[in-house]
Amino acid sequence: MYITQGLHRHVQAKPHATAVRSNGRSITYAQLGERVARLACALKGLGVTSGDRVAMLSLNSHRYIEYYLGVPWADAVLNPVNIRWTAAEIIYSLDDSETSVLIVDETFKELGSKVANAAKTVGTVIYAGDGETPGGMLSYEALLAAATPVEDACRGGDSLLGVFYTGGTTGFPKGVMLSHNNVAFSSMSIVSTGSYGANAVYLHAMPMFHLADFSAMTALFFSGGTHIVLPTFAPQNVLETIEQERVSEMLLAPTMIQMLLDWRDKAPKASRLDLGTLTKIVYGASSITPALLERARTAFPAAGFFQAYGMTELAPIATFLSSEYHCQAHHESGKMYSAGQPGICVEVRIVDVDDREVPRGTVGEIIVRGPNVMLGYLNKPQETAEALRNGWMHTGDGGYMDEDGFIYVCDRLKDMIVSGGENIYSAEVETAIASHPAVAQIAAIGIPCEKWGETVHVVIVLKPGASANSEDIIAHCRQRIAGYKCPRSVEFRDALPLSSVGKVLKTELRKPFWENRERNIA
Repeated sequence: MYITQGLHRHVQAKPHATAVRSNGRSITYAQLGERVARLACALKGLGVTSGDRVAMLSLNSHRYIEYYLGVPWADAVLNPVNIRWTAAEIIYSLDDSETSVLIVDETFKELGSKVANAAKTVGTVIYAGDGETPGGMLSYEALLAAATPVEDACRGGDSLLGVFYTGGTTGFPKGVMLSHNNVAFSSMSIVSTGSYGANAVYLHAMPMFHLADFSAMTALFFSGGTHIVLPTFAPQNVLETIEQERVSEMLLAPTMIQMLLDWRDKAPKASRLDLGTLTKIVYGASSITPALLERARTAFPAAGFFQAYGMTELAPIATFLSSEYHCQAHHESGKMYSAGQPGICVEVRIVDVDDREVPRGTVGEIIVRGPNVMLGYLNKPQETAEALRNGWMHTGDGGYMDEDGFIYVCDRLKDMIVSGGENIYSAEVETAIASHPAVAQIAAIGIPCEKWGETVHVVIVLKPGASANSEDIIAHCRQRIAGYKCPRSVEFRDALPLSSVGKVLKTELRKPFWENRERNIA
């Protein structure tokens, strides 16, 4: 399997159909195929050879889609750059992957120039913007105009597709090496569930550097749907684009869903938007609270909800919870709040510290085996050996499996709070507090305690205009979970630190409490 297969199929079968609409521009499948082939030619002309790394530092655009297809077309390897990183982290990833070409857009042209000059192996910077090409860079559009379309190298199978860096909050990031088979199998697994079909109009609101969006993009190319591209996520722009472009499907992190709902609730014109074409909302990247899920289902009654659980190392999908389980019956059974069942060709087990499978209903580590599991971490043999033991990817997530094979994710194992010898899962605390009517966002962490080792501390963002105090929050929590799981301290903030895809950065929340301590949880 190779990533460009879907493009080939639809250039042949539906050449005049719209493949991409981005920033007022509409591109057919035939036009996209030619632009991708020209980009591959241009890269080869710049000296890119088999296996060379090509990076992109950019907001979402049609050129980002061309990058994802054109680099493997040229027999090269992808390195999409996290736009939220510092210059030091970007330089590290460029050096670690030995990237030779960097593509930047208008937003990141200054940063791109800075990191390219500091990186050891970057020899060429391409400007993929609409303005004047900065000095020292080559024009993306000029390169394509001068190029002649070349045949696809058909790089595929177990060959390296890309280095997808993950982490970066507790030291320098790890480069996850994924093959064409890894991403293709994971994407085909998504298609097999009925998502991203041939008639889908999919909105790219997640950042394209993130593997979750790339996986959705690949799935949509396999099926032949239409890509609608927004440069960045902005609630008003997302909702207005759904109406204007008749969007049918999109992928969002839970924090993005919350931001959509918050804007919709306070904006008078939001109620007049026609969102009836939206039939599926896929959510993932972090857990969702029951309160937020119920609020979203009420706000978008025509949309089916669909959860995907996984991680970059799993290309990225492990399990699915389909729309049929987002109903009252499975609210009562609890399955609506599970991560669902393994995707096709994927096996999941729950194991103890010795990798022995535990009984159903018992919490252990979630491990995964299948064609979606990464090749390993670039230049990190020890970390690779620790993660890929006995052919299974050890996720670092704690969870359990019920009698029907549904997976319930309790917590990141590193986020588990150990207080007085009791294991407390932060997700359980967060779920209890999230049901408070004044709470918009919540994060629970363990902080040091001389007597108990750790105690539960929660950081809360209140809804606009709402009020609550520590006593209210703790009393609300005590009505829902055992007393030892409830917070001993409450902190109110205007915002939580978030990653580029909306994950709460608990490392940042814990840092001031654990600095200079013997147990500094990462």
